[in-house]
Amino acid sequence: MKTKYFIFAYLLFLCSCSNDKKKSVEKYLSPTDSISYYLKKVERLDITNAEKVKILDQAITIIKNSENSLKSRELNFEIIAKYFETGEWDHYKNAAEILLKNSLSANDIISKANAYRSFGNYYYQTNQPDSSFLYYTKSEKIYYQIKDYDGYSTIMLKKGLIQFNANDNLGADLSLSKSLSAIKKINDSKKKHFVLIQLGLNANQLKEYSKAINYFNQALIVAKNNNFSDVFQETVCLSNIGLVYQNLKEHKKAISFLKKSLKYNNLKQDYPIAYSNITDNLAYSKLQINDLNGLPDLFLESLKIRKKLNDKSAVVISYIHISEYYYKTNQRKRALEYANMALETAKSNKIPIDLLFSLKQASVVDNKNAAKYSDDYLRISDSLQIAERNSRDRFARIQLGTQEIIEENDVLANRNRNLLYGFVITFILVGLLFIVRAQRARTRELLFKQAQQKANEEIFNLMMSQQSIIDESRYKEKKRLAQDLHDGVLGRMFGLRLNLDSLNSSTDPDAPQKRTELLNELKTIEQDIREISHDLNREKLVLINNFVSIVHNLLEEQKSSHEAEVTYNIDTSINWDKVGNAIKINMYRILQEGLQNINKYAVAKHIKVEISGDSESVFLKIQDDGIGFDVNKKSKGIGMQNMISRTNDCQGIIDISSKKGNGTCIEITIPIATKQLIEEPV
Repeated sequence: MKTKYFIFAYLLFLCSCSNDKKKSVEKYLSPTDSISYYLKKVERLDITNAEKVKILDQAITIIKNSENSLKSRELNFEIIAKYFETGEWDHYKNAAEILLKNSLSANDIISKANAYRSFGNYYYQTNQPDSSFLYYTKSEKIYYQIKDYDGYSTIMLKKGLIQFNANDNLGADLSLSKSLSAIKKINDSKKKHFVLIQLGLNANQLKEYSKAINYFNQALIVAKNNNFSDVFQETVCLSNIGLVYQNLKEHKKAISFLKKSLKYNNLKQDYPIAYSNITDNLAYSKLQINDLNGLPDLFLESLKIRKKLNDKSAVVISYIHISEYYYKTNQRKRALEYANMALETAKSNKIPIDLLFSLKQASVVDNKNAAKYSDDYLRISDSLQIAERNSRDRFARIQLGTQEIIEENDVLANRNRNLLYGFVITFILVGLLFIVRAQRARTRELLFKQAQQKANEEIFNLMMSQQSIIDESRYKEKKRLAQDLHDGVLGRMFGLRLNLDSLNSSTDPDAPQKRTELLNELKTIEQDIREISHDLNREKLVLINNFVSIVHNLLEEQKSSHEAEVTYNIDTSINWDKVGNAIKINMYRILQEGLQNINKYAVAKHIKVEISGDSESVFLKIQDDGIGFDVNKKSKGIGMQNMISRTNDCQGIIDISSKKGNGTCIEITIPIATKQLIEEPV
């Protein structure tokens, strides 16, 4: 018994000596050696993710407290890479912030590029594509400048993925092509294989199918020539080629490639997502050529895997395909059952594209509610198109804005250095204070201009959207009237002419009575033509300019949302086509601001708005019977200043008359001939 205790005590002594020795080793290591020690420690396979994070936190603490050297910044970037493997994004961001701060302090452009890249990764992983795209663009400029083709190719690949996911396929094609060009200079076969596959997927989305097949074949050649240990890379290429042929409706070819891609032995166990996708696509192509062998079992097998993986978007596709199978095999009840399951799952997903596919299938199998499903489909489809267009525009603005900001930052940095060299020590504090205030004012101005530009673009897009609706309505109405004239009036007149010709040569005693009946029919036709003429006149009144519609909606919203009674008159003789878009936008914003001011401060019971014009100018008058204010006050509110500024931008004249207790009247005159430009965002 004593021997056991002795052995235990001896082991405890050895362990304590070992720990003391380890602590003494760490104590006498330099900061960079300590960080290297921690990085090696993290690579051990027998420690948990939480333990890795704890070790990395110790390393980053040393970075914060040690000298800002090139070696410490390089180790900082290695720590960031290790945090990436753990998936602890708050720790990852903290390490990236330290690297960015140190790189800016040391003016180390390589570390700055790595820091921007790290921020791009952080925002990408946390599903913030706009911020991710912004930081990737910042790092892209530096990598390209220093000819770091490895970093540049990676950044362009990631930008391409963001654009692809946002359906900016043209932008994605450009970014991925740049990535491929850079990869050729460094000869990285694995990265080249991945980029080629992504280019193929993007070309498939653009419906450039031959181009897509070419990219996938190139990727397949790269995989075979480099003897990738993972045969799955070939499977990806083959299955994607099959998918392209499926889109081309060459289903026999699609089936051939999809079957080849299933030859990977452990595909179902190692890559269940890929297996379920290939199986579902194979079953779908078989269904299209009426080869029902193995159906619906293949569909159901794929569905089972997708449910197990909780891939709800893929589950929706499975439900739709199974519904199509039952519909094609005249099992309408089962088809409707699976279509409804797809619709319910898509609604819970809240993914618009899933909902679109589900609505389309539901409208096919559910005749009773087909009209409703079709309306919902069109509404969501229009919304998606607008969102995709905005995404493309947003990425373009980020790209342009980043370049301008980088150039502006360089100019400001040079100016600040010159100021520091030019001023003596006694004026340093004053100079710094001035710079800070100037920068804040500049930032506020930039934010204001960006907000103003965004608002102007939204109004312009709304105007264009309404114009499209009006043009479509006009076309439909003209088509209807043409059909009415051709099928109704002209046909009846032709019949009357034939009857009158026959009566001219008739000796029948009933001929006068028939002639009278035919004359009455001519009167009826005359009335029909008059009604069609009235319809045309009404069309002119209804299809008014889209700007007037927007103003009308604003005033009607004012009526419904506030207690004050609103009366308004818009001159219908104004030719709005001659009025520039900038003037329309500014008039709308002035009217909007005027109404907001009345709602906030005037306590008015009646509001009167008049819009009139002549060949040279347009006039806007906003009048209320509220409490009024003193117009002679030097300081005016931001809203009133904005109205004055917008009028000046249009080279117009604004007259504000008000007295306390007597209400307010704002009269604005704007010349039509003035050509205004909407300011580009900085």
